[in-house]
Amino acid sequence: MSDDPAAQPTAAPHDARTVTSGAAPTPEDVMDALSNVIDPELGLDFVELGLIYGVEVNDGNVNVTFTLTTPGCPIGPQVTEQIEEFVGELDGVKSVESQMVFTPPWSPEKMSEDAKFALGY
Repeated sequence: MSDDPAAQPTAAPHDARTVTSGAAPTPEDVMDALSNVIDPELGLDFVELGLIYGVEVNDGNVNVTFTLTTPGCPIGPQVTEQIEEFVGELDGVKSVESQMVFTPPWSPEKMSEDAKFALGY
């Protein structure tokens, strides 16, 4: 082997996961995971429906604030479980907490353009 540092082998790009493993996810990573949480009645994900009000990541501890389409919607516990499941699968997540809120109330204006189109708004 050469003593020249420029001639030393470097890690292949596929090793990046090993280097970053354990790093806290970004809020964007969390939102990507939350796109797997589906409203069973509407068949669309919570991100597209505008039901995710906030994501905070602090040293691998994730806090998600969400709402439902109506306060009487019975799927709250199911949504909480899905949030914990999908976000908890991300590398670097230490804990997942979620809070269901109804202020401000959800309205169709909070949906993405794709969701509005799919639902005929």
